[in-house]
Amino acid sequence: MLTYEERLKQLRKTKIEHTLKKREQQGYMDIDDFGTVPLPDDYEVQPWYNSPNGSFYGFDGMSENFCRVIKAHPPYVDPLEMLCGRWRDMLVNYRGDKHYAPKWQEKNKHIRKLTEEEKNDVGSKRWDEARFPYDHLKPYQEKYNITSGIDGDAHMACDYSIGLRLGFGGLLEKIRKYREINKDKKDFYDAEEKCLLAIVDFVQRHIDKIKELLREETRPEIKANLEKMLEVNQNIKWNPPKTFHEACQWVAYFNCASRIYTRDGAGFQLDVLLYDYYENDVKNGILDDETAKFLIANLLLIDPHYYQVSGVDENDNDLTNHLSYLILEAAHSLNIAVNLTVRVHKNCDQAFLRKAVEYLFTDRNGWPRFCNDEALTKGYMRNGYDKKTARQRIAVGCNWMAVPGRECPMNDTVKINIAKVFEVAMQEMDKKDNPSTEKLFQLFEKHLKKAVEITAAGVNLHLDHQWEVTPELIMNLMMHNTIEKGLDITQCAELFTVGVDGAGLAIAADSFAALEQRIEREKRITWEEIDKHLENNFEGVEGERVRQMMLSSERYCQGNSLGDKWARRINELFCKLIVEQEMPKGRKLIPGWFSWSRTIEYGSKVGATPNGRKKGEPISHGANPYPGFRKDGAVTAMSTGIAAIQCGYGNPAPLQLEFDPKISAEEGGIERVLNLIKTHFELGGTLININVLDEKKLMEAHKNPDLYPDLVVRVTGFTAYFATLSPEFRQLVIDRFVRGF
Repeated sequence: MLTYEERLKQLRKTKIEHTLKKREQQGYMDIDDFGTVPLPDDYEVQPWYNSPNGSFYGFDGMSENFCRVIKAHPPYVDPLEMLCGRWRDMLVNYRGDKHYAPKWQEKNKHIRKLTEEEKNDVGSKRWDEARFPYDHLKPYQEKYNITSGIDGDAHMACDYSIGLRLGFGGLLEKIRKYREINKDKKDFYDAEEKCLLAIVDFVQRHIDKIKELLREETRPEIKANLEKMLEVNQNIKWNPPKTFHEACQWVAYFNCASRIYTRDGAGFQLDVLLYDYYENDVKNGILDDETAKFLIANLLLIDPHYYQVSGVDENDNDLTNHLSYLILEAAHSLNIAVNLTVRVHKNCDQAFLRKAVEYLFTDRNGWPRFCNDEALTKGYMRNGYDKKTARQRIAVGCNWMAVPGRECPMNDTVKINIAKVFEVAMQEMDKKDNPSTEKLFQLFEKHLKKAVEITAAGVNLHLDHQWEVTPELIMNLMMHNTIEKGLDITQCAELFTVGVDGAGLAIAADSFAALEQRIEREKRITWEEIDKHLENNFEGVEGERVRQMMLSSERYCQGNSLGDKWARRINELFCKLIVEQEMPKGRKLIPGWFSWSRTIEYGSKVGATPNGRKKGEPISHGANPYPGFRKDGAVTAMSTGIAAIQCGYGNPAPLQLEFDPKISAEEGGIERVLNLIKTHFELGGTLININVLDEKKLMEAHKNPDLYPDLVVRVTGFTAYFATLSPEFRQLVIDRFVRGF
């Protein structure tokens, strides 16, 4: 009889094979793995377009094409697993937008025809610009390198308890009930019903596949496993799940559907929402811990998603339970890229926290990450929300939080490149008219204010019309008030808190610091001279000398330096402008510092900067300092520096750390990391991402990535397989590790 360990070993092997096959199909992927599997060679979708521009929008366009894409997905059943289902493709890829379509879609004759016919079209078709234009915003969005949020899909969290309580059959009854009540919302309900029935058909096709495998299977053990899978799938096709196994399978199907729709959505508090199922099954003698761990491992294999464990409730009670430990052990036994977040607070289970850190160093897969419940709760309450609501917020992506089922946050879609704003201000300042860093900061404030205003205008345009362009038809199924009112979540959310990420903080802070130190304090160079070197990209012997001089000035995160001073000042201004920006309809902008994986993209838009960075080089990573300044005490100084620039309104500014695995073998090594986490959070830090990497292995994998297909790194808020990253992104990870943060 195969043990769970033996089955997981084979499943990991299959996972690696899938990863390399996906890279072959799609090219390099500088994004989350998402748990997808390769596409079959005969896979094809014929999209239906309802717009003259060769795209599709609205209730009818989105529902019809969702049905077409999910129907094209072949059922995925691995007899070694206990759960089934995988997603492979995303609906919005079929909007005829060559800028978003993955490489493998070039062979799709429908997509190919569109891109050939419209090869001169450089615009995005993810947004219906014919009806909702924003030409008046585009010059400013380009000027300040703003990721506007217009046409983006957001990270939000639905309330899985709704679906688990009702099941697919109950959700269908709910849709039909309220369609009779809200007769003027027929288009909405018809679209919701159409999508839901497509999900149920997806389940049925897996049932049919299991039956097919059963007819062919002769091995008793495998046959018994398939029979159990069949029972579970038949039970949850219409009915709500009653067991731990059924709940995990139901979640897996919903996750596949939400991913296929827009890649949107996040997981949930894994150890709370599934605990009653676990407890009841154990009490009834139908579940043991080893099986529970295997089921959780299967769920994480199907989709790593963004799940969280531990934490604290609205009454300050620790949420850690026995299932919390099993989840950690399940992720450890699976030993692949996952996105588990451990919620930390002052009364948290210390043994659990230590176990999480131990697995971080044992597995070296970049999980878990750690968030500060207390700082995030207090921050969110500053927006006017009560403690109970704030405690309900969970991690919903690389860097963002949301209240499940109630909040529409537009996370990961809105960013301002602060380095670009600095560049605009620098270029505008007259270097012959008594220039100074104070005058430069005044210009910086003027342009940042304008950038925030333009950002807000884009957010409002998107939220006003998203339901007409890309309604959240899948997420709506498990959101509060949506089905009841016949409205998209973007129209009726209880909470509208839009996360606005600032990027390139270290570039701007270090540039201000270098100018103040080298020009105003030391008088080693003039404003006109630095302007010339920036224009010439620090070329020549003299240019390189100046560049090194500027690079070696007092930098952000060096410990009470000029760079730290300017970072705090920039952060104060950024937060003030964001939270004071007037918004309609109860919407709030919430500031944070995060670049996601756009450091290369944003850097390409910015010329040489006074901190010694050359034209086109990547900007700094998230809230981290600029690479290359490592010195004694760097980790402590960086932790303190990043804690000091937390925005304080409920969205994080993460601390990204890179550690050598040898630290865990050192006496007191684990304790030092635990103390670092606690200290950073005591100082007000909100989120910590940690890579544990062997430098020699990392360099070898960069040179020959195919030899290390199972090497996982934390790119930013997500983990990825190193071999699937582009050479440029692999270099970024190396720079952080080798050059220092």
